Amino acid sequence: MADVNRGNRPLSPHLQVYRLPLTAKLSILFRITGVGMTLGAVLVVWRFAAGAISPEASATADAVLTSWLGNLVLLGSLWALMFHACNGIRHLIWDTGRGFDLEFAEKANYAVLGGSVVLTLIFVLLIV
Repeated sequence: MADVNRGNRPLSPHLQVYRLPLTAKLSILFRITGVGMTLGAVLVVWRFAAGAISPEASATADAVLTSWLGNLVLLGSLWALMFHACNGIRHLIWDTGRGFDLEFAEKANYAVLGGSVVLTLIFVLLIV
């Protein structure tokens, strides 16, 4: 006999009822920041190319990159780079066969997030 309540409940979990673990969220964030770093790299290359083209192009690129939006994009790109570096260190630890237990993975997640923020702040303070 068919289940009469089948239409009243979801057939599979979806993002509105299923909470992703932090490891999954960081994995998704890793991919998003990888794409976002491309934008920052394009802006930096544009700045260098504009400097080689003409003083007017250089002034335009400089005005864009030193605006609040340009600074925000560059800060986000710097954080993404630090996030990737910290994730790389975590993966190097995993490559040794260590750190696969749930307790270490949770601590490593927070270490990656905290480390990326701290490294970003250190770089910003050294630059400014």
